Amino acid sequence: MINLLATISDGTAVGIYGAYALIAVSLVLYLANTLKMNGAVFLVDVFDDPKLAQAVNHLLVVGFYLLNLGAALLLYRLDEGQRTLVSAIGDLALQLGILLAVLGVVHMTNLWVFWRIRNHDKPRTAVTRVVPTPIGQPYNPTPPPPAGVTPQH
Repeated sequence: MINLLATISDGTAVGIYGAYALIAVSLVLYLANTLKMNGAVFLVDVFDDPKLAQAVNHLLVVGFYLLNLGAALLLYRLDEGQRTLVSAIGDLALQLGILLAVLGVVHMTNLWVFWRIRNHDKPRTAVTRVVPTPIGQPYNPTPPPPAGVTPQH
């Protein structure tokens, strides 16, 4: 039977570090690959130049790797106090939770930036202002002719 409250050995701590590294790197690689594949289609639509879209996509993926692997490494530690298997697994869960939150924030930020880039280049359509008819005046369903045009009878 495993004593979950006994102090863990250095070998067990290394195993927990290994599990964290495997999970963290796998998550970052999977998400970066997903963003690269799906972002490429979007960026081609935004930039209308496949080479520019590919370059921007590559730069975004490199930035994603740097930021998220850096965050994973910053979180990569166990509490140096009384190390038990329970506390080590709790530390692992906390660090993975923080990493997932960072990945989610970075992902949502990327989506927001893409949305801003895409909507920035689209021409804005003119909004027609509707002026209500004052009470007591008859409704005229035919619009007046454009300025400078005389109606033909």
